[in-house]
Amino acid sequence: MSENQAKRLSRDQMQAIFDNSPFMGRMKLDVLAMDYEAEQITIRMPLTPEWERRAGTGQFHGGGIAALIDVVGDFAVGMLLGGGVPTMNLRIDYLRPAMGPHLDATAVVRKTGRTSAVVDIDVFSAEGKLVAIGRGTYVPVTG
Repeated sequence: MSENQAKRLSRDQMQAIFDNSPFMGRMKLDVLAMDYEAEQITIRMPLTPEWERRAGTGQFHGGGIAALIDVVGDFAVGMLLGGGVPTMNLRIDYLRPAMGPHLDATAVVRKTGRTSAVVDIDVFSAEGKLVAIGRGTYVPVTG
């Protein structure tokens, strides 16, 4: 087992990080899938009053979507290194209103180097419609 494999986060370890974080805990994230070989992760976030754009609309606020994109991109890298990593840059394109009981975000690590890692993140509605895309650059060092 390589040094990086020894540091990998398990699904349970990642879920515990989410649940115990003051910020991420409020997001009520659920780890749906992790694939170390494909360097890919899928996380679900339910619609709660904190993330609703306007009460009763059933629509996610863009800030909640941005937070989801950042966390999922971060932990796509972090699952390989044993913990969360710092964000260097984040870009988001909102494609359509995000409606429904939850969003699923899938992140794929595109390239990891010594000083940066680039991750693409797709966000889907409960109906499977692509509602937002993001690209994050992260520092591949836990901390």
